[in-house]
Amino acid sequence: MKWWTQFTKSNDPVEFLAAFLVALTVWIALVIAQRFAGRALARASECTEVRWDDLLAQAVKVTNPLLFLPVAIFLGSLVLDLPARIERFLQLAAVVALLLQVGLWMHYILGRWVEKKVEFSRRNEPEGATALSLLGFAARVVLWSLVLLLALDQLNFNITALVAGLGIGGVAVALAVQNVLSDLFASLSIVLDKPFVVGDFIVVDSLRGTVERVGVKTTRLRSLDGELLVFSNTDLLKSRIRNFKRMFDRRVEFTLNLAYQTPLEKLRVIPQWLGEIVKAQKRTRLDRAHFKQYGDSALVFEVVYYVLDPDHGVYMDVHQAINLAIFERFAREGVEFAYPTRTLRVMQEPAVQPVRALMARRAES
Repeated sequence: MKWWTQFTKSNDPVEFLAAFLVALTVWIALVIAQRFAGRALARASECTEVRWDDLLAQAVKVTNPLLFLPVAIFLGSLVLDLPARIERFLQLAAVVALLLQVGLWMHYILGRWVEKKVEFSRRNEPEGATALSLLGFAARVVLWSLVLLLALDQLNFNITALVAGLGIGGVAVALAVQNVLSDLFASLSIVLDKPFVVGDFIVVDSLRGTVERVGVKTTRLRSLDGELLVFSNTDLLKSRIRNFKRMFDRRVEFTLNLAYQTPLEKLRVIPQWLGEIVKAQKRTRLDRAHFKQYGDSALVFEVVYYVLDPDHGVYMDVHQAINLAIFERFAREGVEFAYPTRTLRVMQEPAVQPVRALMARRAES
């Protein structure tokens, strides 16, 4: 072969030996540098609390030394006088090896990050683990697709047509399964943004229930009546969601209707009584208690306070204790509660008959 003859004539054995020694030295130096960098990063990561340096140190440790060989061979070949075709081949091999190594590093870091997220999700939010796994798989597909496209570009392939074809195919697939993809991305949004998690009590429009499962396509709630409510993730995110589990405290407002016969001196101190009753309960904070207005058949008092616990059962226990204390205090003080009443006034008809009889007698006389 002509290129082999030219190759052997252009280089003597000393140059071959020098190229071999350069390639071997570069490969050994890269392996030593990889191990030294891995140990240095590992020691540095022990002194910090961040996680990214741990992942970087572990990624450097799992570097494949075989991928250093094409780089070392290409650097060693610079000593020789090589045909353009062979030189180009060695250069492309070194570039592809570097791309593969970078892809492996990113694959490892991404895989470890997703693995930790899935492990945390399985302990705290088991229903979100599936969505996170799908997200990690999609990220890996995108990563290796980019590595493949860059490698093909270095090999002088026309990737423009390939990217255009992939784009058209992706659009066609997306249109065919747009509802499924919409629910999938909505599921990822729920998992990452966390407007609610499994166990939260939420209200969606007029429906309410406890979240039992956040799936890839649907989210399931168990209502107060016991039936299972199933929402598509897309429709759920389009709705107005009220999450009662995220409440820090609960605001309570109620009114009392007292009889109009209540003495003035007691009307002045009733707000004080109400405030004392609310403050006497544990896990409450009084906002205000006032004589609000004159009602149609009652004097209206308004009380606003906060229960310092979002649990609905705790709120009901506290409010029940306040109601009983108010009833007991008002009964002791002789204050009566009002109820709807209506007063009817009966007017007597004027005595017209005697007047008419008198007028008749005067007419006869």
